[in-house]
Amino acid sequence: MPPAPAPSVFAGTANVIAVLILLAEFGMFRQALLRDQVRLYAGQSVLIAALAVLVGAVQQLPELYVLAAVTIALKAVAIPLVFRRLLRETEPEHAEQTGHDIAGTGGLGLASTVLIGLAVAAFGFFTATALPVSSGGAPVTALSVSVSVILVAFVVMIHRRDVASQAIGLFSLENGISLASLVVAPALPLLVEVVLAVDLLLAVVVLGLLIRLHHGRAETLSTADLTELRG
Repeated sequence: MPPAPAPSVFAGTANVIAVLILLAEFGMFRQALLRDQVRLYAGQSVLIAALAVLVGAVQQLPELYVLAAVTIALKAVAIPLVFRRLLRETEPEHAEQTGHDIAGTGGLGLASTVLIGLAVAAFGFFTATALPVSSGGAPVTALSVSVSVILVAFVVMIHRRDVASQAIGLFSLENGISLASLVVAPALPLLVEVVLAVDLLLAVVVLGLLIRLHHGRAETLSTADLTELRG
């Protein structure tokens, strides 16, 4: 059997970026401070924009440059700024010393949660690999990684016990969807892509209101007390 051909520079670079996006998602498990999770989300969004520029240059899709600019402006700048402002408003002064900037965790320990994340990531990767999907943009391997990112984002949302981390998990899940779209349909009309970005901005506004409402009633970002409402 002849050896498999080496991947092209484009495929190798795109796959490395996709893996870095997944590693940023896993990094959200380890970070105990909310502002560090926001930084990871911003970095993850920058990687999405970089991949969009790479696919646009190779596949000659100039609309992806606009998508990359919108991603940087909205996901890497606007959303992190909104969340940092929310954290300043909802947490007392000297939050670093008092520990109020700590992200809530679930009943499982960090090691157990990471193992669960690895399991769902492997499940998503190998399941997506078996799908008969052809690539119109980024390599098909990036699609498998995007499914892993989406599933790990669900674990982040379930594991964390504070509304800010859960919102960041939701937004990083959207990054996984953006990664998948760069593989399956990179040539989507720019209007559709901008509408999706506007929807994300509306989600930020709604979640920001929910965070303020929850903090105003419970005087904390933790959702642990909400378990008492179960029947």
